Amino acid sequence: MQDSTLRGSLEFMGELGIFDTVLPFLLIFTLIFAFLEKSKVLGTEKIKVGDSVETVPKKNLNSIVAFVMGFIFVASAQLVGLMNEILAGVGMALVMIFAYLLVLGSFQEEKETPFYLQGNLNIVFQIVVILAITLIFLNAMNWLDLTIGFIASIMTTQVVTTIALILVILGFMYFVVRDPRRHRDKGSED
Repeated sequence: MQDSTLRGSLEFMGELGIFDTVLPFLLIFTLIFAFLEKSKVLGTEKIKVGDSVETVPKKNLNSIVAFVMGFIFVASAQLVGLMNEILAGVGMALVMIFAYLLVLGSFQEEKETPFYLQGNLNIVFQIVVILAITLIFLNAMNWLDLTIGFIASIMTTQVVTTIALILVILGFMYFVVRDPRRHRDKGSED
């Protein structure tokens, strides 16, 4: 199969360092500049706009700090490689989330209002996304294998059995101690 012209131009941009220098610099510069502008950590100044005076962040300081931090970031090949790996994983996770929501939304009734995850499904989905991002980060840092190995080494049969027994006891205690009237009253209020 012959490479397309566009593929050749992408490879040329890669050889120029667009993907491992320019784009990471722009991303870090933009994120840090936006954070500094929003937080106003480096102070504000008053400028006259028409008849009024507005307080705005010090753009010159914010841009210099963001510029320097962006350059320091791209000077480290390890940081750039780590960021590229994390962003690739997060991008793939976003595609999977979109596909999941697309399938879930296709089973929903068509309404004027947009489709949102509600209640427990929203909470479960947020937990799954947080776990996915944590696993992506651990994998990029090469800590995932170490973490799984550590967990596997401490999870003997006795430990798993003890944890299961404690969970069964706690579940039984909750079942015995709970107030059934409270659950019935709460259900009738909804």
